[in-house]
Amino acid sequence: MATIKIKQIKSKIGYPVNQKRTLQSLGLRKISQVVEVEDTPSIRGMIKKVHHLVNIVE
Repeated sequence: MATIKIKQIKSKIGYPVNQKRTLQSLGLRKISQVVEVEDTPSIRGMIKKVHHLVNIVE
């Protein structure tokens, strides 16, 4: 299946706990960290939930 690269661009400090846990579920811990995950509808939903904290890297 296809993969997608996600980069954390903003700190999770000051955001709700559910958004912090979403970043953790995506495998992101630090700013500028890039992870590669499978491109599934559930992952797309998580990205949409924290779209203000992450970017999709092409």
